[in-house]
Amino acid sequence: MKRSNRSFGLTAMAIFLFFGATVATLAGITLLFPGSFLDPMWQLNPEAGEQLRHLGRWIGIAFLGLGAAMIAAAIGWIKRRFWGWALAVLIITSQVLGDFVNALRGEWLKGAVGAAIAVALLVYLVRRNVRDAFRGGAL
Repeated sequence: MKRSNRSFGLTAMAIFLFFGATVATLAGITLLFPGSFLDPMWQLNPEAGEQLRHLGRWIGIAFLGLGAAMIAAAIGWIKRRFWGWALAVLIITSQVLGDFVNALRGEWLKGAVGAAIAVALLVYLVRRNVRDAFRGGAL
């Protein structure tokens, strides 16, 4: 693959990780502090907001942890550290599993679309030329 194509994909993945970290952190804050000015964000997916609120406030802490993991992965990714790549693979793999669970729970379309996107990302991440970009990066 040409270097410019690889650079575009690597940059796009870093942006994706930072965006995911932002969304997860905002979700965590709204779940820990219901009724804040951020609550209207759940209008984008009110069903998910309701389901998550029923899980209790601890789920907010889990989302903050996910946000922190995604920030760490993004930083490692940008610095081309192997651990950044491995953390990104772990995060996307967990997304694939979560989407399959959604499909098994009867949310077929949501699960199938999510899984297809996550699997495509995972296939990209484990390609040799992407993985090679992180060779020599500190563990």
